Amino acid sequence: MEQQRILVVDDDEDIQYALTRVAKRMGFAVDTAPTIAGTLEALRNEHHSAVFLDVNLPDGNGLSIIPEIMQQPSQPEVIVITGNGDPLSAEQAIQNGAWDYIEKRSSIQDITRILSKAVEYREERAASIQQRKSIPFDRTELIGESYAFSLVLQQVKQVAATDTNVLFTGETGTGKELFAHTIHVNSIRKKQPFIVVDCASLPENLAESILFGHVKGAFTGASQGTVGLVQQAHGGTLFLDEIGELPMALQKKFLRVLQERTVRPVGSNKEIYCDFRLISATNRDLAQMEKDGTFRSDLTYRIQAASIVLPPLRERKGDVPLLLDHYLRKNFAERNIAPKKYHPDFVALLEDYRWSGNLREFVHTIDYAVSSALHEETLFIKHLPPKLRAEVIRSRLAITEPEQDVPPQDGQAQPAPHSLPEHEELDAGAVPHHDSVADFLHSIEDAESFPTLHDYRNSIANDAEKQYLSLLLEKTHRTPQDVMRISGLSKSRLYALLNKHHLLDKK
Repeated sequence: MEQQRILVVDDDEDIQYALTRVAKRMGFAVDTAPTIAGTLEALRNEHHSAVFLDVNLPDGNGLSIIPEIMQQPSQPEVIVITGNGDPLSAEQAIQNGAWDYIEKRSSIQDITRILSKAVEYREERAASIQQRKSIPFDRTELIGESYAFSLVLQQVKQVAATDTNVLFTGETGTGKELFAHTIHVNSIRKKQPFIVVDCASLPENLAESILFGHVKGAFTGASQGTVGLVQQAHGGTLFLDEIGELPMALQKKFLRVLQERTVRPVGSNKEIYCDFRLISATNRDLAQMEKDGTFRSDLTYRIQAASIVLPPLRERKGDVPLLLDHYLRKNFAERNIAPKKYHPDFVALLEDYRWSGNLREFVHTIDYAVSSALHEETLFIKHLPPKLRAEVIRSRLAITEPEQDVPPQDGQAQPAPHSLPEHEELDAGAVPHHDSVADFLHSIEDAESFPTLHDYRNSIANDAEKQYLSLLLEKTHRTPQDVMRISGLSKSRLYALLNKHHLLDKK
């Protein structure tokens, strides 16, 4: 059997030596790399079972390449090892798929144990994947091959084979119902009902009756009894969409249903046995709702035996062309019209758009484009909604905006683009020896040395952005949930800004 290999990524030779000794004593072959570039090259040249990954590397943040490491053919486990542990960095590492996040001062025994468990898990995971490949899995409506999508699909496959309660979280429009239905059709309950309850649209005065049913005469107008949605799901799957909107009065009653597996229709004193699998979904922060007293913590525990976070479409790199082909075919079939081609610029624009409404917005956009080009053979960008095209163009202009608002006249001095003679270039809040961009401008004596208006405007925004995040991190003691709640930033956007301003690294 070929000897398993470990990759040690660190620019500190003493750390490289110590980790290499640990791995070799355990019987592993060891490669080392001091940079991100060296890491990726080593992974392309050899198969590795695990990677010890430092955070602060000479050419960037090691956390940024965790997804790329895990996409390598050998799919190594990643153990982040840092000299200065940080809650935000730890959460980002685990969310990106790392096995563990440890500090360099950890004992040799702890490091040995963690590496041993990581490799053991990887071997069992590989065996399980091979076994699951022989079991048919219906993913008809789940379209995508990106790394972010593949991680979620793997989780869905795992929970589909069980009967555990599942909670989907993520932005609105990410396809929670599609994923829930996929779990149902791949479960032992697939021949039984799949009942959908939109908690956000339940009228509060009728919600209990809709969920649990009622007997004849239970209230004014109840001329006959009805079977509630929970009872209709008997034997099958109950999907509670937007469970965060469930009224508090109903949360307690529904918790009892989950505990006892019985329902009592309104006006009845009889308990009816009801066996169903529960899948829930929300785009709200249930943890924060618990703190605010608007969602029961004991209900949270019950509904999320398994929790799956769905990535927004903008983070599913490469999936847009696949989704486009799928929904175009579906649209043509539903309209009973001849298939249309699309121009390369059409798909390029879709890839550049941020999709705040995610998959739901994508489907509506395709429907709009096909309607616009109903009697034409090719889809062009002109067929897309004007608002979408305008936003993409505005975004592109923000990146490629000319360096100077007014072109200089012949013979007039032309400062080098984005350069400040005799001064360092303005950088997000990092103006040398000054507390603000304004102070920096006051220090410039020669008008010709002024930055362009474009640079100055961007620098003010960057300076304010970095100062805001720095102070908020300090005030919240770098607690991720508090930072996201107060700033209003999504997790992906927060980490992007922290990376941009080098606020993840405390070295």
